[in-house]
Amino acid sequence: MRTTRLKSILTVALAAAIIFGFAIWGTLKKDDAQSLSERRALATMPKLSIDSVLSGKFMSDYEQYKLDQFPLRDAFRTLKAVNTYYVFSQRDNNGIYIVDGIASKLDYPLNKSSVAHAEERFGYVYDNYLEPNGIKAYLSLVPDKNYFMADANGYLSIDYDKLKDMLTSNMVYAEYIDIAGTLGIDDYYKTDLHWRQERIQDTAEALAEGMGAEASAEYTAAGADTDFYGIYYAQSALPLKPDKMYYMQGGSIADYRVYDYESGKYVGVYDMDALSGRDPYEMFLHGSKSVLTIENPNSKSGRSLIMFRDSFASSIAPLIAEGFDRVTLVDIRYIAPELLGRMVDFSQYTDALFLYSTGVINNSETIK
Repeated sequence: MRTTRLKSILTVALAAAIIFGFAIWGTLKKDDAQSLSERRALATMPKLSIDSVLSGKFMSDYEQYKLDQFPLRDAFRTLKAVNTYYVFSQRDNNGIYIVDGIASKLDYPLNKSSVAHAEERFGYVYDNYLEPNGIKAYLSLVPDKNYFMADANGYLSIDYDKLKDMLTSNMVYAEYIDIAGTLGIDDYYKTDLHWRQERIQDTAEALAEGMGAEASAEYTAAGADTDFYGIYYAQSALPLKPDKMYYMQGGSIADYRVYDYESGKYVGVYDMDALSGRDPYEMFLHGSKSVLTIENPNSKSGRSLIMFRDSFASSIAPLIAEGFDRVTLVDIRYIAPELLGRMVDFSQYTDALFLYSTGVINNSETIK
């Protein structure tokens, strides 16, 4: 009886020590501003006011704040993910599934209204800027990793043919360039959604050829001195092995001049400082920029390209730029199409390419 009572006391004492220990630790611990694994800002202590207390906003914000700042938060996220995925054998965790060490995110079903929204925005660009300036338009879709992984492994994915047909049937003004045949699952990072620049030279050549341009050159792949933990590593919270990053050198890349409209100055093709930042993929053309122009002094083509794009274009644009005097990248997720005429002189361009990943088209609420 005495032994049983002692065990009970010790159990309660241990539980109390853990609970109060974490409570004290959480109170004394300095708040973290960012979650590097999740690539987002963490909640901060909400301001206390009579209005926020009476409305209930303070307590809801405080709850989120304590969840974000909980001690060993990343370790507990990983523990939960490992149990969910490997112990309880759920087929995905946080929408992320893994096949042969390659992570991908479920995207299903096909969102017809999203495709229609993207088409409407592209149509506005064509009607107001491209057609009036006699600019030849092209369209190409970047398949996501599910295109290669989902069906073969029993996961649901969107109907890619239907998505393409919906988009092309309404964008009759744009000639479609199919690049799916130039790609395979090994052309993408294992822990991220993006393609690998050192693997897509043939894709760049296919796009250039489809536009009647020449983009072939001799390149070498240089290794970036960093381990790349992509967005799926962050979202899954699973202990995935990092990718190795490479970037291309050669051709005319060293001679490019890249103008950043946001900062009003010339920048490098590669931002090496981004390798130690929150998202190393942002090394390619400095990541999320509304408008950038690559000037190629070695080109004698007499042609200039304006590319409406998402983040996939950041790594392939330096390869495509080999065949043009100028390539301007416009991301209408960050600048409204209605404002483009104030920043870009469309009379300077001969060609336009809409290059978007299927993931963005199927979730196009980000397009302004």
